Amino acid sequence: MKGEIKVVTGNSYKFMEFQDLAKDKVILSKVDAPKLEIQADSLEEIVRYSAVTFYSLYRSPLIVEDSGLFVEALRGFPGPYTNYVKRTLDCEGILKLMEGLSDRKAYFRSVIAYIDGERLALFKGEVSGRIAETMRGDKGFGFDPIFIPDGYGVSFGEMELGEKNSISHRGRAFREFLKFYESIEQ
Repeated sequence: MKGEIKVVTGNSYKFMEFQDLAKDKVILSKVDAPKLEIQADSLEEIVRYSAVTFYSLYRSPLIVEDSGLFVEALRGFPGPYTNYVKRTLDCEGILKLMEGLSDRKAYFRSVIAYIDGERLALFKGEVSGRIAETMRGDKGFGFDPIFIPDGYGVSFGEMELGEKNSISHRGRAFREFLKFYESIEQ
């Protein structure tokens, strides 16, 4: 391992998830900065912009992550606008939009951008599930209390950190990043 990788996020819980996933494979340090979140129609565009911008400030290897909740009955909404929708409508607002809808299929997608001066690489993870009828659990953050992953009877908001990381969109994207990182550090 060459050194540490900065994780640019203002979200302490997200950083905790990354630390749990990194274990002894990579050293992470949190840069508590508000994400420079451009309004764009894709998570890839958002993280690419943020990574390049933050790299110009810090000049050291870093990762930026963005994720979105995509609700099929709402035509993929909130998608790349998840952060804004969480701040404005919150879980209750999504549940209100879903009232009376039987199609509750949804998925979470995560995109991590890694940049180190030589390369910019993106890593993606996705998990399918459904929107719960009510908020469930007080663990996690964001829309975790209303998302039930396929094959589970509990929401992300009811799962312990390790269990969520083993199946989550962010966990999948970070494990892809780790494979890549280990290959470039040989």
